[in-house]
Amino acid sequence: MTARPTGHYVLKDDGLYLQFDRLFYAPIEDVWFSLTNPNAMRAWIGTYTGSPATGGVRFRMEAEGEGEWQNVTILECAAPHRFTADSGSGPTGIRLFCHLVEGGGMTTLTLGQRLHDPSESADMGPGWDYYLDRLAAARAGTPQPAWETYFPAFSRHYRELDVPTTASR
Repeated sequence: MTARPTGHYVLKDDGLYLQFDRLFYAPIEDVWFSLTNPNAMRAWIGTYTGSPATGGVRFRMEAEGEGEWQNVTILECAAPHRFTADSGSGPTGIRLFCHLVEGGGMTTLTLGQRLHDPSESADMGPGWDYYLDRLAAARAGTPQPAWETYFPAFSRHYRELDVPTTASR
């Protein structure tokens, strides 16, 4: 697999999102498991503690070593199709969503993160390309990609994206 920048902007009613799509040749439940099981998540991004059913968990990035635990609020969870979560609040708060759709033996993952400012995408975009490629590699049992392939090489792509002026429906 050759790494390439894949994110694009989507303007929604609640703000501007940087959005990514990935296709997996797997049932939706398998992809959902990779996104939501704390042990499966370790293979590509991190882990969490707590019960999502309570509406909150503590998440930690682990791909580059152990990060700080973050409180995450689960805003929506409709397994195995979608979830929306918030981490933090104020100017550094993060809103993230994942949507899964299955058809023809394949599952499409759409992941989006709301931006506070389009300039954030120059750092965030390469990061999500990297993590989503790590997800694909973990699922395929292939070697994990190198961060240096993504950053700063992909930053220019994200700096040059056109920001939409009307919301998607």
